[in-house]
Amino acid sequence: MIQMTLIQIDNYGPWTVTPTPRAEADLQILQAELYADLQRQFAVKGGLVFFTRFDNMLAVTNGVDMDHHLRIQKSINNRYPITVSMGVGTAETPYEAQRSATSALQKYGGAQSEERSEILAIEGLVKPDDSFVQIAHIDINGITDSLTDIIPAYDTSFIVNRVQHFLMKKLIEKGSLLFFIGGDNFMSPCNGMNPEGLLTIIEEIEEETNIALKAGVGKGPNAEKAANLADLALEEIRGGCTYNLVHVMKE
Repeated sequence: MIQMTLIQIDNYGPWTVTPTPRAEADLQILQAELYADLQRQFAVKGGLVFFTRFDNMLAVTNGVDMDHHLRIQKSINNRYPITVSMGVGTAETPYEAQRSATSALQKYGGAQSEERSEILAIEGLVKPDDSFVQIAHIDINGITDSLTDIIPAYDTSFIVNRVQHFLMKKLIEKGSLLFFIGGDNFMSPCNGMNPEGLLTIIEEIEEETNIALKAGVGKGPNAEKAANLADLALEEIRGGCTYNLVHVMKE
């Protein structure tokens, strides 16, 4: 079972324009610092946060209990001009887990509700014996030589975003999620996806976009361990230790 937490800034839209629109640079700084702060606090318990839309973030939080969620909320409230609410859900696939987390929070009011503040809505928590996270670290083959050092920077970014769109569309059909993590790299919480299924997606995307991909897959009791194993598996592909486009490592 995988556990996911939706983190949502309370009443953020109205706050950004009250009493007048706030400086955009200040808003971007707040969002970036909040993301880094949340990443640091969830990582203490082996969690991993993905920024999605910044006012909404999704985290894989196996091993993070109710008390730690509450401590994070209190810490944010003490140091920021905004508060955050959270929904927590569990399921066999990441998509269903985040769906459960979202539904749990939505029961307490909308994202721009003036009444909703620092809600912690828990649909379920994964028991230690049932905790399992599978994460794929996917990257584009040879992007520096083929794109970064040849074409304009924005054009490269456009291609990376296009690949992300294709990956998201195909992975969500399998109950998996996908997040951009910088450079030409993506991470996919993918409980329930087998290596053959992921390889098929990679091959389909190369046929459709002419962009080649590879993926390291990690399996562990929490997001931190699964992601680290995925990184190591990807490095083995890069280092020529395996000729497989999808390589799996588990604890």
